[in-house]
Amino acid sequence: MADPDGNTTVIEVPAPLETQVATEKPRLSTDEAKKAKDGVLESPEIQAAPPAYDGDSSQEKDEGSDDVIIVTGADAAAHLLPLRDDGEPALSFRSLFLATCLSAFQAVMYQIYMFKPTQITIGGTFIVLIAYFLGKTWAAVLPRGDRLATRWRERGGGQGKVPVWISIATFINPGPWNLKEHAICAITATSASNAAASVTVFAAQDLFYDLPISATTVILAVISIGLFGYGICGIMRPITVWHVDAVYWSTLPTVKTLQGLHWQDVKDSKPLRWFWYSFVGMFFYEFFPAYIWPWLNAVSIPCLAAMHATGDKAAVLTNIFGGSLNNEGLGILSLSFDWQYITSFNTSLPLPLQAHMALGYLVCFAAMLGIYYTNTWGAKSQPFMSTRLRSEDGSAYPVDKVFVGGVLSQKALQEYGIPRLSGSFAYAMFMANAAIGALIAHCYLFWGGDVVRAFKSAKNGRHSDRHHAHMAEHYKEAPWWWYIVVLVLSFVLGIVVVATQNITLPVWAYVVSLLLGIFIAPLSTLLYSRYGNGIATNNLSKMLAGLILPERPIGNMYFAAWSHNVIGNAVNLSNDLKMGEYLKIPPRVMFLTQVYGTILGGFINYAVMISIVNSNRELLVNSDGNSSWSGATLQAYNTSATSWALAEYLYKTGARYAMVPIGIAVGFGIVVVHRIIAYFVPKIRSFSLYDVNMAQFLQFSGYIPYNASQTCVLLSQTICGFFVQFYLRNYRPRIFKDYSYLVTGAFDGASLAALFILSFAVFGAGGPSVSFPKWWGNNVDGYYDLCPVAE
Repeated sequence: MADPDGNTTVIEVPAPLETQVATEKPRLSTDEAKKAKDGVLESPEIQAAPPAYDGDSSQEKDEGSDDVIIVTGADAAAHLLPLRDDGEPALSFRSLFLATCLSAFQAVMYQIYMFKPTQITIGGTFIVLIAYFLGKTWAAVLPRGDRLATRWRERGGGQGKVPVWISIATFINPGPWNLKEHAICAITATSASNAAASVTVFAAQDLFYDLPISATTVILAVISIGLFGYGICGIMRPITVWHVDAVYWSTLPTVKTLQGLHWQDVKDSKPLRWFWYSFVGMFFYEFFPAYIWPWLNAVSIPCLAAMHATGDKAAVLTNIFGGSLNNEGLGILSLSFDWQYITSFNTSLPLPLQAHMALGYLVCFAAMLGIYYTNTWGAKSQPFMSTRLRSEDGSAYPVDKVFVGGVLSQKALQEYGIPRLSGSFAYAMFMANAAIGALIAHCYLFWGGDVVRAFKSAKNGRHSDRHHAHMAEHYKEAPWWWYIVVLVLSFVLGIVVVATQNITLPVWAYVVSLLLGIFIAPLSTLLYSRYGNGIATNNLSKMLAGLILPERPIGNMYFAAWSHNVIGNAVNLSNDLKMGEYLKIPPRVMFLTQVYGTILGGFINYAVMISIVNSNRELLVNSDGNSSWSGATLQAYNTSATSWALAEYLYKTGARYAMVPIGIAVGFGIVVVHRIIAYFVPKIRSFSLYDVNMAQFLQFSGYIPYNASQTCVLLSQTICGFFVQFYLRNYRPRIFKDYSYLVTGAFDGASLAALFILSFAVFGAGGPSVSFPKWWGNNVDGYYDLCPVAE
């Protein structure tokens, strides 16, 4: 039995009725493949069959690669990701119907977790497993068209056209549930979740401002934002999808899981058996840290040692070592034994990024403590690491009273005064801007030549990635003009919203926001495709909006939506296009299903958002939330938008606010210096200075107060990441290839399956929340890590 990479001389060839195993690598013609599929591909009503599995060039590279250490994108393409293509139909009634159901499910869950204490990406292996069982059940329970056609011919029907009733059965249930149908479900569902970030704008408007929103505003805006990002995604395919270094490392657990489920058999495949062992074990374990024993979320030894401390001592201990839910402490020295906060995303990131993260966290840790305890910028006058706008006395700033109808009231501003930011949050905003400047400089100074060469190669039909070369040879590419039409349509929809709805965003500012998105999207996607992690560019959008639209926080948020969210959608959709290439999904099918998922997700996310906001308004606006619901994400989002809307006034409160826009120039300058040094000193011993990415380092140097609402998970994420990407990758390459992505993917799917059950059973997603009884492992009246509470 072969593993998914085809490293042995025995390959499993999927068959509809039973597993067929060949003793050597076959090179099947299209006709032979059809026969091996028992008539699955004979049905013209579904889709014409693409060429069958070509074991030629791919197997030569895949063979003997057990000991190859995967370092670059070229290594992953040649030795980690098989070229196998069984020529199965991807688009069918079955796959589209299940994709619609799963898109609705994913959109609902993604939106729910936007309002949870810690955000979780509901996707990846979780959706893959649900689609797998649904598809297998569909194929097993309903009459299968291929079997009915075979029996009809065996009984004398001949080779003529089958009866209508068999054609209908074939349309509904053509044959075995195959890899490509399965992939279509997962990718379409992912596209549907992209609307959640855009809907955040409407949630913030509803919660913090007395300005009603209409369904027309939401629906047309979400479609415009999503499709504009997809249009940009299509234009930049040569460098962000077709390039061999555009690996999108964080998608590999999903890809390997899909391939393992369809290309391996539990009886003969040890990696697949371990996938299921891991899934079952993690599923039952997850109920403990998520509900019964939440102390496992945040194990802090110093807090345990001084849990009865009081006064200033308690405050200092909690600030430095605390980091449990709803705790504004640092806590990066704490450990979390809850996989839902570690995830395969963290373990799949390449080693260079793991190093940037670890060093950045240390810098951020030191900066947070230094700023607060030296009282830099008057930091002690505000709560430690707060992410909300504050009054001068440290109380919450009355945003809804100062901004009447989404526009600043000068009278209210004089009454309540100019808002303040905590020193740590101002520093985080500065570092976020520095990372944006570094991103721009790095893409042009380090990767500019590669981008030009990639477009020239695509124009001449030369492809460095063997997966794209296979796709270009066997499938029709989606025409460029399809993506241009999407861009024009989404632009027109946005004009309609801006011109007819009261969102305080002028048409000219809308155009500027799109131009910003067009400029940054290729850079963000380029970085994400090579590192598996991007740079948060929302600060740039809000800063520019604050300069051109002063005193309008809602207009600021919409400006950011049509710039930053467009960028995010472009990154996510490019990620999915690359997954389609790995799994050999026809590009035109990818285009149709991604557009469909993007539009569908907008409607569903809006409905869920309205329901949650109306049911938990006071909790989301006026408190840090509870273990079930939290408005921290929206509060930070609104704080940033309001801060920039008041930029003119905030500059008067201290040097820290004036420094924030300068961050872009500082980050850009740092990369310029880095490029000059790397030109003259490219290596220090065996270490290449070209492997340093200052954008990633600067981002993580200010990451904690700006992005991490639960800091106790950071050390666990770092340890797991280094174990997989340093130890297994370099010293156990076979285990890394065969097991790491499957096992971590199983952990993802299992933990999210448990959380899904808990969300509706006890966390309040489907009714009132039910807390687990208090005991020392569930400190419901204090911090879960048992850090002392200062009186």
